[in-house]
Amino acid sequence: MRLSTGFLLLAGIGLAGIACICLNSSSPSPRQMSLTQELRRIVRVNELTDLCLFTEARYTRHPAVADLHSAFQDHPSALDHFPSGSIMP
Repeated sequence: MRLSTGFLLLAGIGLAGIACICLNSSSPSPRQMSLTQELRRIVRVNELTDLCLFTEARYTRHPAVADLHSAFQDHPSALDHFPSGSIMP
């Protein structure tokens, strides 16, 4: 078998796998629907207004309202104290 045939076979299997994942995720299961409804109820009852990605530091809670300079509040070359700071921009 040529290398190009093996590559095309592997690429085809990979694309078929991605297609199966996309088709499976396009229709939510009843369990996912009930979870979504429960989360919406929690948001409504608690009157939550914002998405909280991380709870460690104020500059990692929500990217839209982040104070990007507060990570360096000790001094400009200070290392970040929290691991989630390396994920956020």
